[in-house]
Amino acid sequence: MTSTAVMPRHRPGLALGALAGALALDVSGLGVLNAALPSVGARFALDEATLQWVMIAYAVTFAGFLLVGGRLADVFGRRRVFECGVALFTVAALAGAVAPDTGILLGARAVQGIGAALSGPAALALLTEVFPAGPARNRALSVYAAVGAASFSGGVLLGGVLTQFLGWRSVLWFSVILGLAVLSVTRAGLPGGVGRGGRLDLPGAISGTLGLTLVVVGASSTGTLAWSALCVAVAFLVFFVVREHRTADPVLPLGLFRIASVRAASLAAFLQYMASVGMLFFAPLYLQEMLKYSPLQSGLALVPMSAGVFLTANFVTGRLLATYTPRTLMVVGLVLIGGGTALWMTTPHDGNYLLHVLPGLVISGIGQGLNFPSMTSSGLTGVEPDRHAVAGAVNVVAQQIGASVGVAVMVLVAATGSDQLTGYHLAYLTAGLACVLGAVCIAMAGRQDKHGVTT
Repeated sequence: MTSTAVMPRHRPGLALGALAGALALDVSGLGVLNAALPSVGARFALDEATLQWVMIAYAVTFAGFLLVGGRLADVFGRRRVFECGVALFTVAALAGAVAPDTGILLGARAVQGIGAALSGPAALALLTEVFPAGPARNRALSVYAAVGAASFSGGVLLGGVLTQFLGWRSVLWFSVILGLAVLSVTRAGLPGGVGRGGRLDLPGAISGTLGLTLVVVGASSTGTLAWSALCVAVAFLVFFVVREHRTADPVLPLGLFRIASVRAASLAAFLQYMASVGMLFFAPLYLQEMLKYSPLQSGLALVPMSAGVFLTANFVTGRLLATYTPRTLMVVGLVLIGGGTALWMTTPHDGNYLLHVLPGLVISGIGQGLNFPSMTSSGLTGVEPDRHAVAGAVNVVAQQIGASVGVAVMVLVAATGSDQLTGYHLAYLTAGLACVLGAVCIAMAGRQDKHGVTT
């Protein structure tokens, strides 16, 4: 029996709900503990440099295992790998919810990242399998992207509410509940299918995973550890590239990067997550420590960003894509993200929310709402359907490296400031300039493509 026959055609809404729910689980997994960071730091007596690892431990393994997750989905079956990923994420969230010390909490966060790396690429491939090309798929991608784009900032809000009333551990308990809910509808809504054959290139999988993981570790560390990790990462990645050129069943078909739309989408994904995750890393620290907001208040303060992302992605970007290219919307989106982030350079110690905080949130949220669906569409443009899982993995790798490396770089930049707030401002400026420069690069590459200079 084929996967098409297994698929219950009368339940496309259930299928989309399961896939979007898993995406919300994966994306919010990075941000849901954000508003709880001060509480986690107080509970385990962590300084700012150590505290960032509550976020980065998740992003490290998420980024490191994504390519393997995409290949496993193609080899062993998309729904099977999707279910395994959601289940692993849920069990790890449970371990984190009862963690008695920092080591177990960070370990649980790392395993959550592995679960997300398994389910993420499979989910995007399943979406293109369930919904045929045309209006149905465009609408499904719009909803899927809107949920994904809003999930990080929405997770920050949810984390603030839960931390305020139930404590920071309730944030992870919520992930357990959501994970179980997704698993409960997976069999009814998604096609079973079988693997597409081939084998998993273990040397390539191991070297690629270790290389990506060590890149993030190196960028997130200082001193000898940082340089050692980066040097070893380069060695693994060089071996990985050579291996992928030679093997018949690559973990990552390097030909994907000859597609201009894939390159542009990867850059846009990296920059959006660098700016948005970096901005939201500092947000609860600024709002709670300097403006004396409660965790609930700091979460509610970020609602305009989440609302801007969701509304723009769900009701505006899909219509604009009918007229403008994804590349055009990525350029505009990145400029808005960069401008909104840079606006936070005006935040003073005794800042006013409406004057100093809100404008940057709204502008950045609109930019994210334009960029996320556009980069999702662009990342699959020109890619053969049987490589959608791997192509989706490439885009999410760029997102997670942007999130982890971006936060690490912004923390390092912030440490160079003459005082804490000046450091924050330098970090915002760095992210804002990076987004604008990235937008210029994407626009110029698009102009070259039209003239046949690049492929």
